[in-house]
Amino acid sequence: MGFDASVISGVVRFIEPEFDLTKLELGWAVSSLTLTSTLGMMISGPLSNAFGRRYILRWAAVFYFVSAIGSAFAPDFISLIIARMLGGFGVGASLIIAPVYIAEIAPSNLRGRLVSINQLNIVLGISVAFFTNYLILRLSQSDAGWVQKIGIDIFQWRWMLGLETIPAVFYFGFLFFVPRSPRWLLMKNRDDEALHVMKKVAEESRVMKDIAAVKASFVNTYSEKRVPLSHLFKPALRTVLFIGIVVAILQQITGINSVFFYAPMIFEQTGIGADASFSQAIFVGLTNVVFTVAAILLIDRFGRKLLLLIGLTGIAISMLALSWGFHQATYTLTDSAINTLPAHIDREKTTLLSGITFDSDVKFKQEIEKIFGVTEAKKVESDLIAAATTMNSWLILLGIIGFVASFAISLGPVMWVLFSEIFPNFIRGLAISFVGFINSGVSFLVQLVFPWELTTLGSSATFLIYGLFALAGLVIIAFLLPETKNKSLEELEKILIKK
Repeated sequence: MGFDASVISGVVRFIEPEFDLTKLELGWAVSSLTLTSTLGMMISGPLSNAFGRRYILRWAAVFYFVSAIGSAFAPDFISLIIARMLGGFGVGASLIIAPVYIAEIAPSNLRGRLVSINQLNIVLGISVAFFTNYLILRLSQSDAGWVQKIGIDIFQWRWMLGLETIPAVFYFGFLFFVPRSPRWLLMKNRDDEALHVMKKVAEESRVMKDIAAVKASFVNTYSEKRVPLSHLFKPALRTVLFIGIVVAILQQITGINSVFFYAPMIFEQTGIGADASFSQAIFVGLTNVVFTVAAILLIDRFGRKLLLLIGLTGIAISMLALSWGFHQATYTLTDSAINTLPAHIDREKTTLLSGITFDSDVKFKQEIEKIFGVTEAKKVESDLIAAATTMNSWLILLGIIGFVASFAISLGPVMWVLFSEIFPNFIRGLAISFVGFINSGVSFLVQLVFPWELTTLGSSATFLIYGLFALAGLVIIAFLLPETKNKSLEELEKILIKK
């Protein structure tokens, strides 16, 4: 899922000029996957209740594979969108069902850490995608015969997308080695099978107590298969539903997928050039992995709430630092800088920018578009920004790294742990699908408008907005969120749900 989601970060700079996309169309190319993942979240919960968690995850793997092939061979923009949207169904199912499955099979004292491993695997996929994108970019500049023979030199973005077939195949194969969810089996009155699975992860005395607790939680409640959506809005569930919605929105509104899906584009705004922007994206991925591991080690020791408070504080500081860094930037194209530009850029048009200092990226981009025209500006903008920008690029890099680290130790893994814990057994699948739907919907909007925001509002204003959302979320979490660590799902149900 992580590879599928973030591999597009290296693709955007190629497909924008090739398909002559507007900024909103570029945002659509990225966010279309999230749109169908939102639908996938809504339907995967009920489907997993009917057919099982493992069965739905296998279908997710199939969608990943088909999406990778379709994206790599897409002849036009519409075909690419369709292929991306197919992959979205796999993303939606994975995001919802994987943490549910893990929570339902894990012992309570290890549940937070084990559910977080799901997030770790996602960020590993993100990191691999950043690395393979950079590798393909460098290979495309090579004179090696085999590179030209298989078309890496001219089909960079197609190879970036096509590589996803490899993790998709592995995912499908490994899913044959995991057992069914014991709580799902109990829900289907398949007690013997559930007992057999649970004995693999806990002592038999503990297993019998867990089975009794799960059975008790089903008493006087509806079967998950029969629970209508309206039950989510009953007064008894008001508190947990509000918490779920707030955390779901907060995880995306602070801009994480803008960074993951547009990392090279963001770094290009600092003037470091395409190659360096791709290599710095690798540092983003590695930071994500390291601090996700830290979250896994700390989540059952420090608890969910403390990690969220620490993370949101770091997110707010990092985003405000990014906003300040871009606000201080200036853009001046000197004669010496013009002489270093690639030969394909029209020198006569470029001289019209010579010696003029712009105090914002928005004004500079608007002047480029005015001089070169909309279509040509898409092809030369990156090189002109690299030649003209004066800013503290280290502050931007540290701001991005700080943001990713803060997110990875808090909102990234903690959100899914909370979702798997706070909702009662009888409605968990439906509830997680609902808040996941909201999370994915916000993610879609953030990804869709990000290129437009950079062009219209500018980098400084965009990151300032994210920072203000983080501050608002920090206040809400501090006052409303209870601690859930070291409590069984049934104990949490007694604490959080009004009978």
